[in-house]
Amino acid sequence: GKIFEQIYRPWNGPLGPRWVRNYAIYRHHVYGIISSTGHRRYHPFVRLLLLVVILGSMTPILMLLLSTMVSDDATGFLNRMWGVNRYNLWGNVLGYFPRNLCMWPLLTALVVGGMISDDRRNGTSAIYFSRPVNRIDYTAMKYLSSAVVLGFVIVFSYMVYYTSAIVLNGEGWAFLIDTFPIFMGGLLAGILLVLTYTSIGLALSSISQSRFFAAVAFLAVIYGTKMVAFLIESTFESSILYLLSPYDGLAHIGQWLVGIESNYDYPLAFSIVSILLINSLSLALLTSRVSSLEVTRE
Repeated sequence: GKIFEQIYRPWNGPLGPRWVRNYAIYRHHVYGIISSTGHRRYHPFVRLLLLVVILGSMTPILMLLLSTMVSDDATGFLNRMWGVNRYNLWGNVLGYFPRNLCMWPLLTALVVGGMISDDRRNGTSAIYFSRPVNRIDYTAMKYLSSAVVLGFVIVFSYMVYYTSAIVLNGEGWAFLIDTFPIFMGGLLAGILLVLTYTSIGLALSSISQSRFFAAVAFLAVIYGTKMVAFLIESTFESSILYLLSPYDGLAHIGQWLVGIESNYDYPLAFSIVSILLINSLSLALLTSRVSSLEVTRE
């Protein structure tokens, strides 16, 4: 046999600016949902599920449109059921069924499942870090890519719902002034939901080489903590374990932001601390795992 000596020579030519390299990472993941040419390939089944989730999140807009085509009595009923109020604005972001039971966790699992685990399995990290891409930029662009996809579905659909309700019902400035503070509270809750789910999802993706494990682990965290807390409350009449549930912490904060009655017995500060700890631990795990990626195939 022969022994070959590999020598890495530095590139002495001109390099593109930092934002171009970062944008390439962002574009690779976000544009891959629409086009597979030169971008991350999403399975057609995943794309179909993403389309179903998007259409499902637009259902209230369809009901608002229907209310403009029926009689006055039916219009009043539909407006009460689907129109803009505190509970509907909260439900369009943080409602348990179907939003946080069928849509948002599944959407997050599909998007972030292979975000970092694919790099660990396929050795793509060697391509990233052999270029002038540092780990901070790598982590930030992965995080931004996931948050943008989730935000487009969750936050954008929420904003379209609010705008459609005003336009379709012909509401005036008085209605806008009355409901805009509630709308902003729901918007902040939606952004916090996107950030929290992205942090948990990427942290789980960073500890595995399987996108399936990361996706299932994320669903287990969201549903498992919710079900355990529910069973403990049903058996021992204690709701303190809801602090372990990311959904319930976000729901509690969202109820305060939009000004509706809380369903939880413990103070709001507990939920705020819980969400901050969940995000902090997830980000700490994510950065620790990314720092362990080497410029070699793992």
